[in-house]
Amino acid sequence: MLRERLFDDNPSTVGQEIELNLTDEHGMPSMRNADVLDAIASPVWATEVGQFNLEINVPPRTLDGDSLATLETDLRADLNAADARARTVGSHLVMVGILPTLAEHDVHEGTMSANERYRVLNEQIFAARGEDMSISIDGPEQLLTHTDSITPEAACTSVQLHTQVSPDAFANYWNAAQSIAGVQVALAANSPYLFGRQLWHETRITLFEQATDTRSDELKEQGVRPRVWFGERWITSVFDLFEENLRYFPALLPICEQEDPLVVLDRGAIPQLAEMSLHNGTIYRWNRPVYGVVGGTPHLRVENRVLPGRSHHRRRGGQCGVLLRPGAVAGRGAAADLDPDVVHHRGGEPARGRA
Repeated sequence: MLRERLFDDNPSTVGQEIELNLTDEHGMPSMRNADVLDAIASPVWATEVGQFNLEINVPPRTLDGDSLATLETDLRADLNAADARARTVGSHLVMVGILPTLAEHDVHEGTMSANERYRVLNEQIFAARGEDMSISIDGPEQLLTHTDSITPEAACTSVQLHTQVSPDAFANYWNAAQSIAGVQVALAANSPYLFGRQLWHETRITLFEQATDTRSDELKEQGVRPRVWFGERWITSVFDLFEENLRYFPALLPICEQEDPLVVLDRGAIPQLAEMSLHNGTIYRWNRPVYGVVGGTPHLRVENRVLPGRSHHRRRGGQCGVLLRPGAVAGRGAAADLDPDVVHHRGGEPARGRA
């Protein structure tokens, strides 16, 4: 997509996301985000991880003229209206990094928002860890606790400005954001208290890192990177970030579909691709990602492959393929890595669980 310039080059736009806490009339956490959301009845409002959270997603607008002033005006109106409606169900909106009255018994699986995405994310993070999560933070006081869910992450609320820029400008924006991150943290530090203890001036950083960590203690000692971090270098393209994610972090929530792209092409659903892919009866698999190891370093490349014998009407003839044994390493394979149970032209199938 970058090579073929498929991204929008229109003027920059800006949107905003604000995560908020809900409290009762005494300032204690209010676990009623579903009721508050119903009372607000606006599509720009949504739940967050904890039942004591809500978030507002301000629609994007062109970044020019008085756009930031109108952004502030619209946001103030939305927040005021939402707070008034939240009060009708016994809750208040509070904008603070970490709610000081939040206690350990307020963050567990039972106080997670009723959203399938959060439940599956929780399952996948703990499946990757293979053990309960420990949260250890040293400051003027010390916090050491364990949790069996990602709900402590919900304690961390934030304001995020989302800016759309062109692919050519992205690297400069990213590098500039990284360079001022330390100053931003120093100016905006507002979360010194967690679970009744005085910790970092900006406790959200270490809490968010630990509450989403998929590493076991053994992997931490080995120097494996956490999923939440500031990165390791300046970038030259947005692709650098995708490559980094691919190299270090397996997908927690992969999107799996049953659609066969060749069937879609046969039906003519995407005629411009069909014309490009059909040449003398041969179907090409375009932009096939190939993952391997070059010089001991994981490497991703994209290449165009011809599928031998794959014609518009006869799709299975002459397919060739091999199945690697579990544990085989891409780019360093040998004959011993091939699975002998699958024999070319004999219709062999892998043993159950071997794929």
